[in-house]
Amino acid sequence: MYETFFIGLILAVLYVEIMDIYPGGIIVPAYIALYLDQPLRVLATVLISLLSLLTYRFLSRFFILFGRRRFVMLLLLGALWGQLLFLIMPNVFAGAMEFRMIGWVIPGLLANNCEKQRIWATLASLFTVSVLTYFVAKLVTILF
Repeated sequence: MYETFFIGLILAVLYVEIMDIYPGGIIVPAYIALYLDQPLRVLATVLISLLSLLTYRFLSRFFILFGRRRFVMLLLLGALWGQLLFLIMPNVFAGAMEFRMIGWVIPGLLANNCEKQRIWATLASLFTVSVLTYFVAKLVTILF
């Protein structure tokens, strides 16, 4: 598990340097790579981030939300929608409390990058780096 985070961080930083597109944030691909064997969880995380982004865009009509305010609002919305989904479908996000806490932050980070960049470019980058992280982590696990 720790190897996956470490590998994901390295690959995400390299990807950003080469492509100049954030794959949803630096830590998001590593988190997604941990759960690629649970596609419903990955899908729920992406849907929560998109729902957070839509909610943010609606709220930005009424409030001044840019910079830090945008970032905090997207983190809060991601946590809110994530907690609501957890209450409705607890089996989707079952697991250790530490990872559920991280899982509340991840959709907000992803939504923030989707807002700053194009949605499809961010999601394509996210899945590219996540799948690469997943396979490199499996390879490292097999070799060592």
